[in-house]
Amino acid sequence: MATVEVEKVIIVEGRSDKKKLESIIKEPVEIICTNGTISYAKLDELIDELYNKEVFILVDSDEAGEKLRKQFRREFPEAEHLYIDRMYREVAAAPKQHIATVLLSANIDVHAEYL
Repeated sequence: MATVEVEKVIIVEGRSDKKKLESIIKEPVEIICTNGTISYAKLDELIDELYNKEVFILVDSDEAGEKLRKQFRREFPEAEHLYIDRMYREVAAAPKQHIATVLLSANIDVHAEYL
């Protein structure tokens, strides 16, 4: 019997975050943008879609990011939260090497040149 790959999903805030992650990640991972905020209706929809998937939250280290994290912790406690170093504040501003290390620590395969 074939083992079913658990689909991995990373939730980010913006398009620039998504583009940056796409350039670093080596395996098929779905990257979802919340565009900074997310309505409860959209969140409910997402939770249904993400059932049985491995979900990671990677948002900025700022007020908006923290607010989003809180919302996900409350509504989707199974998600794993990944953190970039606070000194970079934004995912898009963090060096690719730093993001690659964060992703690798969550068992997400990244391109070797970023390690």
